[in-house]
Amino acid sequence: MKELIWKIKTFDELSTKELYDVLKIRQEVFIVEQTCYYLDADGYDEMAVHIWAEREGNVLAYCRIFDLGIKYAEASIGRVLTHPDHRKLRLGKILVKLALGTIESRFRTNEVRISAQDYLLAFYSEFGFVDTGKKYLEDDIPHTEMLKSHQLI
Repeated sequence: MKELIWKIKTFDELSTKELYDVLKIRQEVFIVEQTCYYLDADGYDEMAVHIWAEREGNVLAYCRIFDLGIKYAEASIGRVLTHPDHRKLRLGKILVKLALGTIESRFRTNEVRISAQDYLLAFYSEFGFVDTGKKYLEDDIPHTEMLKSHQLI
C-alpha cells in the first residue's frame, strides 16, 4: 500500500484535479451519504486553506480552515470528513490536530469556532471544543456551535 500524503493548500494553489477530487469527496459524504441536499460550492472555498490526506490520488480525509473574520470572528474549521471506506484509520483525529496546528501557525490564533454535527460533539470535545449552547438545524441536520479558546473565563 502506498504512503499517505497530507496536503495543505490555498485555493489558488489547488490544481484543477485536486479541486475536482475535493469537491467530489465532499459531495459523496455530505450530499450522497448523508442525503443532505444543499449547495456545497458556497463561495467560501476561495477564502479557505484546504487540508487533506491523499493516497494513490484518492482523497481519504479533508477539511477547510478559515482565518479570523471570515466565517466567525474567530478562526474556523469546516467540511470535516473522512471517506467511508477509510474511517477505521482514525484519520479524523489526525486531520483535526493538523487543522488546529495550521490555524495556530498561519493565522496566529488558538481561538477556533466550529459548527459541529451533534453526533460529533464528543469527538470535538477531545480537542478542547466546548458547546456554546447555540443549537440549530443546518440543512435538516442538528448542529451545535462549539468554541475552542485558551482564554481564561
